[in-house]
Amino acid sequence: MDQAMLETPTDLGPDAVQAVSDAINGLVADAFALYVKTKNFHWHVSGPHFRDYHLLLDEHAAQIFASTDPLAERVRKIGGKTLRSIGHIARLQRVQDNDAEFVSAADMLRELLADNKAMAAAMRQAHDVCDEQNDVATASLLEELIDETERRTWFLFEASRTADESGH
Repeated sequence: MDQAMLETPTDLGPDAVQAVSDAINGLVADAFALYVKTKNFHWHVSGPHFRDYHLLLDEHAAQIFASTDPLAERVRKIGGKTLRSIGHIARLQRVQDNDAEFVSAADMLRELLADNKAMAAAMRQAHDVCDEQNDVATASLLEELIDETERRTWFLFEASRTADESGH
């Protein structure tokens, strides 16, 4: 297949396309890694708050997975190439896998909290790249996704807190 067939017309220059594509492909890889980790914890959570955590993590996983297509499609819309395989994801992901046999619910929440905070920071860095390259559409998408990621971080923070003597 002729590579030119995948070159979507854009007013962004080749350097801009490459810079934005690299930044966003890293986020797509991280989103897939965070999705799998969140589902892993959803499947393996246990303890007195099982139902609440099980449902919370399922909601978070669905939201994370839903972010992958708009991000990857932004890369294609500007004429870039996006992820092609699990191996490609593994080469780019910054979110670390957790293959432990057992993880306590509290440790799950703390780990996902840290991962979501890191994801928001990576999105802000990608936003900076978009600003530098004058790609306002990708920057706008990232703004929405940063807000969603911060909401997940907030929920994980609140769910991971221990109650004080008043029950709060």
